[in-house]
Amino acid sequence: MSAAPGPDPEAAPDPAETGAGSSVPPPERAPGTDAGAGTETRTKARTETGTEARTEARTEARTGARTGARTEAGTDGRTAGRTGGREAVAESGKEDSYGRRPEGKRLHPVTPWRRAWAPVAGLAAFAVHDFERTREWFTQLTPGWLLAAFGVLLPVAAAYGFFSWWFTSYLVTDTELRIRTGLVFRRTAHIRLDRIQAVDVGRPLLARVAGVAKLKLDVVGTEAKDELAFLGEREAVALRAELLARAAGIAPEAAPQAGEAPAREMLRVDTRTLVMGLLLMGTGWGALLVAVLVPAVVYSASGSVLGAIAALAPALGGVWAGTGGRLLKEYDWTVAESPDGLRLDHGLLDREHATVPPGRVQSVRITEPLLWRRRGWVRVELEIAGAGKDKGGVLIPVAPRAAAAGVLAHVLPGVDLAGAADVAAPVPRRARWCLPLLWRGCGHGTTDAVFVTRQGLIRRRVTLVPHAKVQSVRFVQGPWQRRMRLADVAVDHGANGWTAARLRDADEAHALVHAQAERSRTGRREARPDRWMTGGGAGGETGGATGRGTASAAEHPLGAEHSSADEPLVAENPQRENPQRENPDRENPERTDSERESSERRGPSAEG
Repeated sequence: MSAAPGPDPEAAPDPAETGAGSSVPPPERAPGTDAGAGTETRTKARTETGTEARTEARTEARTGARTGARTEAGTDGRTAGRTGGREAVAESGKEDSYGRRPEGKRLHPVTPWRRAWAPVAGLAAFAVHDFERTREWFTQLTPGWLLAAFGVLLPVAAAYGFFSWWFTSYLVTDTELRIRTGLVFRRTAHIRLDRIQAVDVGRPLLARVAGVAKLKLDVVGTEAKDELAFLGEREAVALRAELLARAAGIAPEAAPQAGEAPAREMLRVDTRTLVMGLLLMGTGWGALLVAVLVPAVVYSASGSVLGAIAALAPALGGVWAGTGGRLLKEYDWTVAESPDGLRLDHGLLDREHATVPPGRVQSVRITEPLLWRRRGWVRVELEIAGAGKDKGGVLIPVAPRAAAAGVLAHVLPGVDLAGAADVAAPVPRRARWCLPLLWRGCGHGTTDAVFVTRQGLIRRRVTLVPHAKVQSVRFVQGPWQRRMRLADVAVDHGANGWTAARLRDADEAHALVHAQAERSRTGRREARPDRWMTGGGAGGETGGATGRGTASAAEHPLGAEHSSADEPLVAENPQRENPQRENPDRENPERTDSERESSERRGPSAEG
């Protein structure tokens, strides 16, 4: 016998059982709460929860994998970078893949001994400044105190030299040379490579004994030269070659392998000619006469021996500067041509190696002392942009006129020295009232290339200023000149210097001002760009091998007549082919993006 089924717990109560008057309300049923709907809801919730869990787990797994990969890669990269950096430093500064020396390089270890003299020199200057007090102190010091003072001074000087060397380094990057100096006050010089005009190598006497040299950097817009003193001789030569190559626009990775540019000797001044020139110049004889007369006059007037000695000292200094000092400096003077410019090597005790970029020469002065004219000797001096007035230099100390004209043709292409001197016309005779006796030495003329002035009778000076280098033209007239209807016409050039056509007729001077202004504008339009080691012509077109590679006669940087096939100036080097095209923005790094796009649309021929 089967048991009766129990009541369904979810079934609705029978109204007959509860009764109409019962106070128990019937249970409310939410919509969709039947068995099928509940099962679907629970299944859907479980499905969504599982999907979210799996998605979150996958996301965390992927994030962890990427993070771990990056961490491992970064660790490996840093480890490799540190290892490579240590290897680069161990290999004496070999460049990494970015062409930079990451930690810089220090100077030669002999440098601290040079800098250790600074404290000693400071004490010596103080002693000279207050000599009486210093002498009083020394009379009161005992030998023990003197030994103690030297025992303190020498270690302090040695420490200063060491730490100043330790905190000095240099670094060559893709765009600049950085020189860090300073023991107490740190200084970092940022020298843009495309602004370097010349790099000179100096070898003083003691430095030559120690096998070191120093580099002097001539940068556009600065008067003082930054220097690196001292480097090993080979390191100095290699760094100089690299900096000149980078300044010429050669790619950073190819510049260290470019090497020193070849040079061909053009002129060498022998010792006999130099000594004879100094003796016949008259400067040393005049200083010697002053050295004899001035002390005698002082002694006869005052009767003081110390006063006579004080007057003799500067006179003897002038005698030495005009004779012995100039002989030591200009000994074995050599001029050579290279794609870098004109190279000058000279010096007996202190050997100097300088470079003259022809495009930076603003003025040339040819000097002819009276006793040199029978022998046909001249002295050639330059004024260079960025070096300041009277800080240019000597191109040729003494040489025959024909040899000097050959060298001058490389500095000022198209200029004939004899023809330029002949065009200088004399001044009117009434100029003798403005400049007695010396008026006969004044003259002026112009050629297609230069503005010519002449001054001096005993020491004749002819100045040549290229029309393209003239910055301004001035009409100068004083009250006495105005009365004599005369005037001066002065021209200013880019080396902060000037020259003047003196005592010209007033009407001629007015016309000369306007004519020279027009010649200067025309010269600047037709001038070639002042770039190194490129054959850029009037349009800036290089076309073919330029720089230190084999150049054709038309594109040779130092003149067409010195690029023959019989005597090649340079050797083949495919790394130096057309360096200007490697970085067209090097000529003007500040130009805007729109100007670059415009240049690209115009094509390469308009880039100059």
